[in-house]
Amino acid sequence: MSAVNTKIVVAIDGPAGAGKSTVAKILAEKLHCTYIDTGAMYRAVAFEILEKSKNPTEDEIEIQAQKILEDFQIDLKFENGMTRVFVNGRDISEEIRTPRVSQLVPYVASIDFVREKLVDLQRKMSRNQSVVLDGRDIGTVVLPDANVKIFLTASIEERARRRFEELKSKGIESVDLETLQREIAARDRADIERKISPLRQAPDAIRIDSTNDRIDQVVAMILEQCELIR
Repeated sequence: MSAVNTKIVVAIDGPAGAGKSTVAKILAEKLHCTYIDTGAMYRAVAFEILEKSKNPTEDEIEIQAQKILEDFQIDLKFENGMTRVFVNGRDISEEIRTPRVSQLVPYVASIDFVREKLVDLQRKMSRNQSVVLDGRDIGTVVLPDANVKIFLTASIEERARRRFEELKSKGIESVDLETLQREIAARDRADIERKISPLRQAPDAIRIDSTNDRIDQVVAMILEQCELIR
C-alpha cells in the first residue's frame, strides 16, 4: 500500500492481549504513519513510581505520580518494529515491560490527573501528522474524531495463550496459563469498571474479534477501512 495523501488517524482500542500493539505497529509501517504507543506512556509512569517506592500504598502511588509528572519528558522512538521509550533522556524500554509494572499500570491509568496529562501529550503528538494509536480510550476520549476506529478483541483464553507464548519466547516460564487467564480477566474488570475513561467500544468503531484470525488478516481488514477514507 502506498503512502496516503491525506492525514489519517487510526484509533485501535481493546482489552489487554488482543494484539493491538502488534497490529498498530504493522499498520503504521504500511501507512507510513507515526506509531504512538500510549500503553508505554502509562507503563513509564508506573515504572518511575516503582523506582521511587518499591511497594507503594495507594496514597504513595498518587503522591509519587504527582511528583513525577511535574517534570515528565517522554520521547517515543519507533524503529525496526519496536518502540524505544525515553523518560527525561533515560532509555527504559525494557524495564517498563516487567510483570511488576504490568500489575501497577491499571491503577496508575485510573488516576485522573495522570490520564489528563498523558492524554494531552497524546493529542499534541497527533496534531500535525498521520498517526496510529492503540489503547483503551483512544477512539472514545483521546481522539474521538479519528478517521478510522477499531475495537480489537479476542477471548480471554486466546489472549492468555498469546501472552504465555510471548513470555516463553523470552525465557520466562515461571507463569502458568491459568494464572495468566486470571490476571487478564482481572485486568479486563479493572479497565471496564474504572471511573475515568473506562474501556468501551466507540459507537462508530468497527469491532474485530481476532480469536481465530492471524495478525496479517486483522491488518488487512483495517487497511481496507483506511482505503475507504483516502
